[in-house]
Amino acid sequence: MTHRVLEKEAPPTPRPKPHRPWSASLKNYRIYVGVAIIIVWGLAPFYWMVVTAFRDPDYTFDTTPWPTHVTLENFENALSTSSGNNFTRALFNSMFIGTVTTAVVMAMGIFAAYALARIEFRFKYLVVGIVLGASMFPVVALVTPLFQLFTNIGWIGSYQAMDIPNISFALPLTIYTLTSFFRDLPWELEEAARIDGATRGQAFRLVMLPLAAPALFTTAILAFIVTVNEYMLASQLSSDATEPVTVAIARFAGNDPHVVPYAAIMAAGTIVTIPLVIMVLLFQRRIVSGLTAGGVKS
Repeated sequence: MTHRVLEKEAPPTPRPKPHRPWSASLKNYRIYVGVAIIIVWGLAPFYWMVVTAFRDPDYTFDTTPWPTHVTLENFENALSTSSGNNFTRALFNSMFIGTVTTAVVMAMGIFAAYALARIEFRFKYLVVGIVLGASMFPVVALVTPLFQLFTNIGWIGSYQAMDIPNISFALPLTIYTLTSFFRDLPWELEEAARIDGATRGQAFRLVMLPLAAPALFTTAILAFIVTVNEYMLASQLSSDATEPVTVAIARFAGNDPHVVPYAAIMAAGTIVTIPLVIMVLLFQRRIVSGLTAGGVKS
C-alpha cells in the first residue's frame, strides 16, 4: 500500500507593488506645492493683521514675522470711545444690516429662482440674463444718483438707505445662484407629491426646500458676507449712528490726530474677521455640500 506524502502548498509569492511612475509623483508634488502657495498667499495678510493687532503700538512697523511685544492695548483702543470711535455700535449696525438684507433677499430669491428653474414662460432666458447683468453692475455708477435720491426724501443716514441698495445688489446674485441649484433638483419628487394630493406650494415647501437646504445655507452666507463687506455705498449713505464696520474702521482716529492708529485698525479688523472665520469653519460641511450640489448628475 502506497502512501502519498501530502506536501504543504507553498504560500503565494507576494506581488510586487506597482512602481509609480516618476511623472505621477511629480504631478502630486506640484499639486501640493500649488495648494501650499495658495494657502500662504491667502492667509498671509490675515496672519500679519493678527500679529500686528497683538503688537505694542510703538512696534507697529516691526518686521519680525512672529508676535513680539504682545499686548491687548490695541483691542482696548479699538473698543474705546474716548477718541470718538464707536466700534461696538458699528458692529451692531453691520450685523443688523447684514441680517435684514440676507433675510429679504432669501425670501424673495427662493421664489424667483424656483420660478426661473421650474416654470417655462416667454423671455425666460432674457430675464435670467438681466438678473446676471444686474449682479455685475458697477456700484460706483449708482453712488451719486442714490445719494441725490435719498437726500431728497430724507433717508440719508438711515437704515433704509443702507438696506435697500444692499438688497438690490445681493438679490440678483442670490437669484442667479439659487437658480442653478434648483435646476438640478430631482423634480420627479415634486411630481410624485402632486400625484399624492399635495398642492404645488406644499410640494415645494415639504419636498423641494429640504433638498435645497445646503444650497440655501450657502447662498445666505454669501449674501451676508457680501453685505457686511460693502464699503462704497455705506461710506456715502450712512451717518455716525448707522455706519457699518467697514466705514468705522476706515475713519478710525487715535489719540494723535496726525498719526494713523494702524495697530488699533488691525485689532478692529481682527475682531470683525475672526467671527466670520469661525462661522465658516463650523458650517464648512454645509457650505461645501451646497457649493457642490448638482455638480454630479446620475
